[in-house]
Amino acid sequence: MNLTHIDENGKANMVDISKKNVTDRLARASGTIKMKKEVIDAVVNNTVKKGDVLSTARIAGIMAIKKTSDLIPLCHSLLITKADIDFIIDKENLIIRCESLVKLQGKTGAEMEALCGVSTALLTVYDMCKAIDKTMVISDIRLEEKDGGKSGHFQRKEEENEV
Repeated sequence: MNLTHIDENGKANMVDISKKNVTDRLARASGTIKMKKEVIDAVVNNTVKKGDVLSTARIAGIMAIKKTSDLIPLCHSLLITKADIDFIIDKENLIIRCESLVKLQGKTGAEMEALCGVSTALLTVYDMCKAIDKTMVISDIRLEEKDGGKSGHFQRKEEENEV
């Protein structure tokens, strides 16, 4: 197996992408946070004492997308052309689902940026709501889709949603 982030001496290194072609890239990721009913009600009714949870988490997720290379040691800096974070509230199951979208034109993909955005947005929800419920659970952070580059298109199939 050829590991791309390890050199011939076994040292970690950044992959050389200088000879790769610039292509349109897209990545989507998702994740969830499960919480008590009183928390989801406070989020929906915008009564969390720290402020507007979802707006703050959206900004945090977008900032994380833009700063991924500062957080993940061997990620390349990318010129992001679109970064979006969205939330779907499932009051019945007491879950907030976060979805990210990242687009760019570049020589390497945006998967880590999409995953980092979801993770940070969900961590922000936790941080803003932890005074109400410390038992919240963040889970199921995963790549949903990627497109562009040599490996082409990937779309998670429904049966791949269960580990």
